[in-house]
Amino acid sequence: MTTQKLQLGNENLQTEQLLSLLNRYQLLPQVLRAKVIDEAIASFSCTEAESQEAIANFREYHQLTSPEKEQAWLQKNLVTPPIMRELAIRPRLIQKFQLAIWGNKLESYFLQRKADLDRVTYSMIRTQDEGLAQELYFRIVEGEHSFATIAQQYSQGSEAQTGGLIGPVPLSQPHPTIQQILSVSQPGQIWKPHLIADWYVIIRLEQFTPIEFNENTQQYLLNELFEAWIEEEIKTRLESANYCVEYLLA
Repeated sequence: MTTQKLQLGNENLQTEQLLSLLNRYQLLPQVLRAKVIDEAIASFSCTEAESQEAIANFREYHQLTSPEKEQAWLQKNLVTPPIMRELAIRPRLIQKFQLAIWGNKLESYFLQRKADLDRVTYSMIRTQDEGLAQELYFRIVEGEHSFATIAQQYSQGSEAQTGGLIGPVPLSQPHPTIQQILSVSQPGQIWKPHLIADWYVIIRLEQFTPIEFNENTQQYLLNELFEAWIEEEIKTRLESANYCVEYLLA
């Protein structure tokens, strides 16, 4: 079996040395990622119209507004025009792969993820003094002081710096008990102090923004599924050093 080498300057690197370098500089996962994607999109293609649109978007993104700027970009990145074309249409091919694999499962996946994607803006005051928490609650309810003023003066968390205001954040981000409170709240509704993880917490929902199943959300979910799939593929292939040697040189 012939040993394949890579020449870098005056040094010839054998396969094992190359893999060692890739591991040392944490580049092997990136190489494997590219290979996995290449295999995934190999059977997909773009029409000429799709390709031209993708190339136009690529030029706009990289501000290649003249032949001179494009040539300078090619030289700087050591890229030929055919390779630039491949780079331009690659996202479109990835999208076609994503839709082919997960397109018909996307709506059910959206319903699974919806609670994590809905966003909330809320105000919070927390203190470890139960009596103070009750007093502050009634002062706000009775209109003696605004929620923001009380939060700035008395809240013992970082939210004091914003007058108690938090968000917008995914509904899944706050403490589970706070999630439950917010999920059944109406905007402007203020809750009596709850004991949550050693804190007496006063909460008011400011705004609830449910996620919509629109084009942007669908692409977000497709990317999420795609990235999870890639990570699993890379993990599986990294577990076999022998496979990696043959795989990288294929």
